[in-house]
Amino acid sequence: MTTTTHKHSSAALPPGGAGRPTGPGLTDRLSTVQRKDALTGYAFTAPTIIGFLVFVLGPLLAAFYLSLTKYNILTAPKFVGLDNYIRMFRDERLATTYGNTVLYVAAAVVLINGFALVFAVLINQRLPRALTYIFRSAYFFPYLVALVYVSIIWQALFQKDTGILNYYQAGMGGEKIDWLNSPEFSKVSVIIVDTWRNVGFSMLIFVAALQEVPKDMVEAARMDGANEWQVFRRIIIPMISQATFFNITITIIGAFQIYESIIVLTRGGPGDASRSVVMYIAEVAFNKFDMGYASAIAVTLFLIIMLVTMVQFRLRKSWVNNE
Repeated sequence: MTTTTHKHSSAALPPGGAGRPTGPGLTDRLSTVQRKDALTGYAFTAPTIIGFLVFVLGPLLAAFYLSLTKYNILTAPKFVGLDNYIRMFRDERLATTYGNTVLYVAAAVVLINGFALVFAVLINQRLPRALTYIFRSAYFFPYLVALVYVSIIWQALFQKDTGILNYYQAGMGGEKIDWLNSPEFSKVSVIIVDTWRNVGFSMLIFVAALQEVPKDMVEAARMDGANEWQVFRRIIIPMISQATFFNITITIIGAFQIYESIIVLTRGGPGDASRSVVMYIAEVAFNKFDMGYASAIAVTLFLIIMLVTMVQFRLRKSWVNNE
């Protein structure tokens, strides 16, 4: 019996290896497919890119240019260099509004995130699922309502003679508080509304983070003798630090831009007692038509928010758990 051995030379195989067709035609087809994929990706991202250029980057560059000019809408911008920025150091009203805004930021960071964490811990307890949904929806619902409508409702509650808050205040023997027209309580009313409206969003972020905390780690700590406060401080707080960082960052940025609730509740009064920087920018720009100076204030506010955010990210490594 004769055994025939078939020898295949490498010259009989395609240059790219066995079964792998190659050649100019395949390269052209691949490049065509890649171009189509790239065009599809550009088409999907184009609205976002165009929106960013038109509504974010464009206005930012325009504001920076106008901040170097004297411009009142009716006449052409006149270049004045840094005069608008120098003027800010002599503006006592601007100092007052910045002081109010810093107070709003501090109160928002402490109160919104503090109440949000408390509510999240309560909701994360072993409750029936129906009750969990009810409480979660009740806390989050105010965030879904437009801030203007929320402020209108609270404005009625804050009324000195007809408001429900003063009704119960008087019923308990206290004096009626002029929530909206007193220098002391006008800021308090703004803080109350801002906290009540925004606590639900931060709460949901904390709830999601709490649900990701490993249950076996918590149970092991309890078996080792740790009490509830030690478990919360040593395990839960570090494990939800990323959610805490996110909530603090979002809260600070939002509080620096607080505007609608002040317009509805106090209109910045009495005087400038409750006026924010954003409200002052709108007044200078659209009441006094001093676009150059308003743009300079807006640019400085943008730089302050950016600087604070950069500092937060720089400090993030020292307290945020990335595991």
